[in-house]
Amino acid sequence: MTMPDEPRNPYVSNRARYYALVVLTIVYAFNFIDRQLLAILQESVKAELDLSDGQLGLLAGFAFALFYVTAGIPIARFADRSNRRNIVAAAVFIWSFMTAISGFVQNYTQLLLARIGVGIGEAGGSPPSHSIISDIFPPEKRASALGFYSMGVSFGILFGFLFGGWLNEYFGWRTAFLVVGAPGILLAFVVRWTLAEPIRGVADNQTVVEDAPPFMQVLRTLWQRRSFRHMAFGAALNAFCGYSISGWTASFMIRTHGMSTGELGTWLALITGLGGAIGVFFGGMLADALAPKDKRWYMWVPTIAGALMVPFIALVYVVPGAYTALLLAVVPGVLSNVYLGNTIATTHNLVSLRSRALSSAILFLILNIIGLGMGPTFIGMLSDALQPQYADDSLRWAMFYVLPAVMAWSTLHFFLAARHLPGDLAAASK
Repeated sequence: MTMPDEPRNPYVSNRARYYALVVLTIVYAFNFIDRQLLAILQESVKAELDLSDGQLGLLAGFAFALFYVTAGIPIARFADRSNRRNIVAAAVFIWSFMTAISGFVQNYTQLLLARIGVGIGEAGGSPPSHSIISDIFPPEKRASALGFYSMGVSFGILFGFLFGGWLNEYFGWRTAFLVVGAPGILLAFVVRWTLAEPIRGVADNQTVVEDAPPFMQVLRTLWQRRSFRHMAFGAALNAFCGYSISGWTASFMIRTHGMSTGELGTWLALITGLGGAIGVFFGGMLADALAPKDKRWYMWVPTIAGALMVPFIALVYVVPGAYTALLLAVVPGVLSNVYLGNTIATTHNLVSLRSRALSSAILFLILNIIGLGMGPTFIGMLSDALQPQYADDSLRWAMFYVLPAVMAWSTLHFFLAARHLPGDLAAASK
């Protein structure tokens, strides 16, 4: 029974919890629609603005990631102290507005600045959302809830490829940016006026009395957990492959196999979007189902997924036919984001209640510097370097030489994280 002087919990009912989860998942989908849109449009953008693969890689990779992760830490710090719902609403508005105005740019510098604006806005999306979800779902359902939320990545990629491909084919890349960015501005108002700020710690049956700990204290706590170190690098290397694949596969298929953006966008929407949503959701559910017997399943599930992906990633780039390559891409498409829900939930279980948004930001700092920042940029630069030798096939071989090896490396880190996880969780609960 709630005492008169206690704050009322707005998420007592399952209906309220799942409504919030669905809205935040839609927000995350818009995050990735706006981020992914460039991948299907970049061949048209490259032709009109006369860009190199290295410049495209900076747009989708390092330049975007640099501001995304730099803004993410102070925003997450603020989220651990203040109203997370309002931060998410403001973030959606900013990144959607910057996506829409990308359709009006006249040169590379203007497009780079617009993409930086998208990155700064998107930095305010995930850490506060992670923290909200962990405060409205109990620990035994947290990986499943965060796995559901992480389907936003796949849905965003799905609609980004699907809408972007067909809008580009019929109306051009400028219209695609405007049409895809504008609805997110309306979504910002839905978040602000229909979601409530949850009570911190209510799902853990704890009362939060301490102030949010300093950044360096949270960083030291996480870094002392060997499971976190391996898990973070495993996630970052997985993301290196994932962002490289999602950022360059469309260009690879257009250059090597001559596909149109409309047809290709539909294929990639189903493979990476729908397939990825299935993988990330059931990855979290499977780990939650197995974890009561052994907590290491939170890391063993992404270990198995990564190992299964390695040969298929290699084959995609060497088979001769377009449709054979796309069918082989289904396996990495389904399994590439299995790690997300498990990694975020495990990170939250290693820190205090008022450190959750900041712990997510630290995890995503590592993940995005290596994955988003280095992945597409490195592949683009390597493609430029291989161009004299392989001509239009330079991108194919850049991806073949790098991505299978990096995914195998990621798998090793998840396996090592599992070895240390039980002890680290026990230490965190004291």
